Amino acid sequence: MNRALYIGMVIFYFLAGLNHFIMPDFYYGLIPDYLPFPKIINTLAGIAELTLAGGLLFPMFRRFAAYGIVVMLIAFIPSHIYFIEIGSCVSHGLCVPAWVGWVRLIVIHPLLILWAIKVSTMKIK
Repeated sequence: MNRALYIGMVIFYFLAGLNHFIMPDFYYGLIPDYLPFPKIINTLAGIAELTLAGGLLFPMFRRFAAYGIVVMLIAFIPSHIYFIEIGSCVSHGLCVPAWVGWVRLIVIHPLLILWAIKVSTMKIK
């Protein structure tokens, strides 16, 4: 089970990071208007996710990378709140019922943080 959680996290953040470069337009509308330079923010988020996913692969960096993911997820909270504020709908992008935005913020996001904390304490063989 631990190995599956670990491998799942590496794959999840690698693909998420890659997606910032494959579909950058998807993310631009999720970046709050009050933050400048959305293209740079998107690029940095993608680089962070790829770097942290890579860090998970090395036992000596695994704990640091997992806690880096926690910090990154906390940094993403304003984006989740902004998504709710704009009605959970980005023009030419993601549109979901308002409750989905709330579930993403108060259920899924904390679960992602707990997942990273769990991986930080695992002994993977």
